[in-house]
Amino acid sequence: MPARAFAALLQGLAWTIFAIGTAAQDYPNRPLKLIQGFPPGGNADVVARILGQEMSKGLGQPILVEARPGAGGSIAAEAVAKAAPDGYTLLLVTGGHAVAGASYKSLAYHSVDSFAMISTATFFPFVIATRTDGKYRSLPALLQAARAAPESVILGAAGPGVTQHLTGELLASMAGVKFLYVPYKGDAAAVTALLGDQTSFIIAPATAVLPHVKSGAFRVLAATGPNRWPGMPEVPTVDEIAVRGFDVRSWIGLATTAGTPQPIVERLHAETQRALQAPAVRERLEQIGGEVRGSTPEEMRARVAVEVQRWSQLIRDAKLEQQ
Repeated sequence: MPARAFAALLQGLAWTIFAIGTAAQDYPNRPLKLIQGFPPGGNADVVARILGQEMSKGLGQPILVEARPGAGGSIAAEAVAKAAPDGYTLLLVTGGHAVAGASYKSLAYHSVDSFAMISTATFFPFVIATRTDGKYRSLPALLQAARAAPESVILGAAGPGVTQHLTGELLASMAGVKFLYVPYKGDAAAVTALLGDQTSFIIAPATAVLPHVKSGAFRVLAATGPNRWPGMPEVPTVDEIAVRGFDVRSWIGLATTAGTPQPIVERLHAETQRALQAPAVRERLEQIGGEVRGSTPEEMRARVAVEVQRWSQLIRDAKLEQQ
């Protein structure tokens, strides 16, 4: 390379480094946007607002939560993947992010490489719920009915292709049964369907069913995690009473656009960890069924990659059609 061209390249690189450094030092100087991919008022939306409100205190700028529901969260993910890599557009990542990476034939982004992961925030199980006046009073009884008459037991869940749906498919696969799956637009719609006796049972976050458990309308048969949920200590796990080794937990974390300067990612990571340590935040996240647990960006990136592989294998084994 000619000396003059090499000098110009070095000068351009120096200016780029200077510009990135200046932007990082000035960050943030305007409001941030936190996009979540599910209907307003749901579990993801609630967590986004809890985290956004606390993180805005440390960042010194408002964090505006925006819902872009649809396609298992992939509409929101695409918006963030295509945003400017400046740290002003954040994504609320759920376990469904990895599920979408496995469930869709093609996406306009890569589930891992299109994002700069920041941190996980909270982990939570799903619950399996029926109507209190329904015919299934235990999970073993429900599975026995599904085994005796395939597709006679109707599973309702947000979907298709979201974590709740694939949790049901994994349960069916491990228990050796076949459910009739009916997808709904979000957990709230699935809850409404169960209230209307349109489904036999639903799989949903505990927060979606808790009001109806308290009212006496719903009975929770089991939780999907490895341990009983502290919010319902009387409810057994699937592993305890029906299918040994069954363990499905979803989670929520934060990410931004790939290519965002590392100092900005580090600042967002630090503010996330600070927010998760705030007593009020921990209390609210635990109240809605979460186990508060942060991570490094590298740990979160590895988690997404592993879960895409896990759900892809389930889809192949269960012979499910990709969306």
